[in-house]
Amino acid sequence: MTDIPQNLKEKLADLDRSLTNLEESFTPMLSKSQIEIQSEFTPLEQAKLNLVAVYAMNSLFWAYLNTCGLEPLGKGVKTELDRVRTYMNRVKEIEDKAKAPRLNSDAAKRFVRNALWQSAHKKSQPGSSKAEADQDRPVEAPPPKKKKKLIKKKSKKGKHPK
Repeated sequence: MTDIPQNLKEKLADLDRSLTNLEESFTPMLSKSQIEIQSEFTPLEQAKLNLVAVYAMNSLFWAYLNTCGLEPLGKGVKTELDRVRTYMNRVKEIEDKAKAPRLNSDAAKRFVRNALWQSAHKKSQPGSSKAEADQDRPVEAPPPKKKKKLIKKKSKKGKHPK
């Protein structure tokens, strides 16, 4: 191991730490059966959990092939990762659709009907006309008119201002 460059040793140590961390993260999930885990989540959460697990396994297989010196593109791993990403996007669309505001058409119809009824009701009631409403209000004096100032230009030697 003395002939391995120092920077490669550091990268291998980082990889080892990352894999140990990943293994510790998966330990709670691996200690239960899949049925027990699935029963704790809603169907949408189950789909997300399954997709994350499949994506993680494919990513680990990609890393394994790379560490063995094999080209992962020829093994179908890339197409599988793309397929999982497509399903992740579909789940996200479903999630966004569920969060989107919904139009309650019955409530909107009632709102419009009541607004139109109130408008028609005000017009049909005696004493609700504009002329009668204006009679109840005290008369206000009109605002004062603004005075225009005339500016005289000085004329130059016999020329008149235009």
